[in-house]
Amino acid sequence: MTKKQHYMTRDERYQLEALLKAKVPISKIAKQLGFCRQTIYNEIERGAYIHTCEWWDEVRYSADRAQQLHVRNQTAKGGQLKIGNDHAYAKFLEDKMRGVQEDGSIDRRKRYSPAAALAAARKAGYKTSVCTSTLYSYITKQIFPKLTNRDLWEKGKKKPHGEKQERRVAHPALPGITSRPEAINRREEAGHWEMDLVVGKPKSKPVLLTMIERKKREPMIFKLPDKRAASVRRVFDQLEKKLGKTKFRKTFRSITTDNGSEFLEYQELIRSIHGDRRFDIYYCHSYSAWEKGSDENMNRMVRRWFPKGTDFSKVTKKEIAEFQDWLCHYPRKILGWKSPSEL
Repeated sequence: MTKKQHYMTRDERYQLEALLKAKVPISKIAKQLGFCRQTIYNEIERGAYIHTCEWWDEVRYSADRAQQLHVRNQTAKGGQLKIGNDHAYAKFLEDKMRGVQEDGSIDRRKRYSPAAALAAARKAGYKTSVCTSTLYSYITKQIFPKLTNRDLWEKGKKKPHGEKQERRVAHPALPGITSRPEAINRREEAGHWEMDLVVGKPKSKPVLLTMIERKKREPMIFKLPDKRAASVRRVFDQLEKKLGKTKFRKTFRSITTDNGSEFLEYQELIRSIHGDRRFDIYYCHSYSAWEKGSDENMNRMVRRWFPKGTDFSKVTKKEIAEFQDWLCHYPRKILGWKSPSEL
C-alpha cells in the first residue's frame, strides 16, 4: 500500500482514537489509515495525556489534543499566513479548485487549477493575493479544510502505465510542420488551428473531433459517428455552408494535425465545396504530440469531462456544447489570465 505523504488530518486522528479504544494493533491501524507504524507511534505520543481512573492513572490518546498541538506547531513554523484572515478569499479559491457551483453543488469536471483560481479571484476584485507556489504550499499543508492535493486535477489523476502506442507512418510527400510559415509558428494572426481526435470506449465508434485556434485558444468540438476521413471532411463541408465562403476562409487559414489515417486524405480534405482550396494543412512528425501542444492541452481538459473509456454514443451534443462553453470562459495564463471568450 502506498504511504500517505501528508500530515494526519483531524478526521484521521478521530479514526485513530477510535481504533486505539478498540484495542486494534498498531500494525493494523497503520495499514488501515495508510501511514507507516512510526507515524502512528509519533501521533500517539503527540496526543497522549494522563487519564485518572478511580484506582490508577493510564496514558490515553486524544484526537483533539493532537490536533491542537499540530495546528500550534504549524503556526510556529513561520510568520502569519499571507492569506491572513480573509476567509471569503480562501473560500472563493477553495470553491473554484473543488468545482463548487453557484447553487452549492459540486461539479468536479469544472475544477480550476490553483493558478486559474487565483486569476479568477483577481478578476472578482479580491484585494488579498498570494502567488501560485504559496497556494500550492497551503494545499499541501492542508490550510483549506475541504481541499487536498488529491482534489487537484493534475496531482489527483492516475498516470497511465504501459500503454501501447499506435504505429504511425510518416508521409514525407505531405506538407510537414517544418514547412509551416514562421508567422504561424509565432501565432501572429488568427485563423490557424490545431486538430486531433479523442476516442472513447474500446470498440465503440463515436469520437470527438477537437480543434483549437492557435492565437486566441478558441475551442471547437464536434461529435463524429466514426473515425473515417469522410466524417472529418463532412465537418468542414458543413462549416463552409454555415459560415459562407468569405467568413470561412478568414476563420480557417490553416490546420496543423498529426498522421492519423483520418487526416491523411490530404487532397480531399483541402478541397472546398466550391471547388478550390479551402485551407492549408501541416502534418506533425510521428510521435511528436508536442508539435500541436495547444490541442493536446485541450484534450487533457476534455478528459476531465469525458474520462478514458467514455462511450461517446451516450454523450449528447448538449453536454459537448456545455463543455465547450466552459472551456471558452476558462482563464489561460498564456492569454494573460483572460479567457478565449474575452478575446
